[in-house]
Amino acid sequence: MKILVCISHVPDTTSKINFSEDSTKFDSNGVQFVINPYDEFALTRAMWFKEKQGATVTVATVGNSNVEPTLRKALAIGADDAIRIDIEPTDGFLVARQLAQVVKEEGFDLVLTGKESIDYNGGMVPGMMAELLGFNFVNACIGLEVEDNKATVIREIDGGKEVLTCALPMIAAGQKGMVEEKDLRIPNMRGIMMARKKPLKVVAPTDAGESTSTAKYEKPLAKGACKMVDANNIDELIKLLHDEAKVI
Repeated sequence: MKILVCISHVPDTTSKINFSEDSTKFDSNGVQFVINPYDEFALTRAMWFKEKQGATVTVATVGNSNVEPTLRKALAIGADDAIRIDIEPTDGFLVARQLAQVVKEEGFDLVLTGKESIDYNGGMVPGMMAELLGFNFVNACIGLEVEDNKATVIREIDGGKEVLTCALPMIAAGQKGMVEEKDLRIPNMRGIMMARKKPLKVVAPTDAGESTSTAKYEKPLAKGACKMVDANNIDELIKLLHDEAKVI
């Protein structure tokens, strides 16, 4: 089984976010980038298939040379090889088209992604890829088994879980629960050294035009001062919630 894990190169959640060029560009200066956390769940599940069923695992991302350390980390975790599609990821549809082309050319049986990236939280790339490829697609996966070219998938739905079976090839977008957090892997020294020798192929993008453009970024409003109310003064609390917070 050939598995592709799509990796997003995203800012660490502790990073301080700023914008430049009149708030039309993201300022990456001083920002630490990591593997998208949802993609880590997918990658860890792929490693399970590699170790238990002999699958091969390729990781891929869209971006310039700045994303290569993130791919190298995925290789250090245990992926066999990596692909970088050499184009700036400006919107979700562009990313989906680039990754779909790689899937077509390389013939992957199973594509694993996170359900969304934590930078823009678009959640659109895996579904768009499935449409472009004509693959089965299951979102919000919290469990995945594959046997005899058929996948059994557990996904989260409102108020419960749903169990589905799908024929390969397919795309599964994972989240917390696809593996347990305690099972996420940290690269060890041997993995880091081996990652330096593993193939990282840079491929030219397919014909792509931007479908969207960013007009402006805005930061959330600063949090206001916290107003304390005596625990016994219920009338004052209700008045403030009604007149100032306007939530009742």
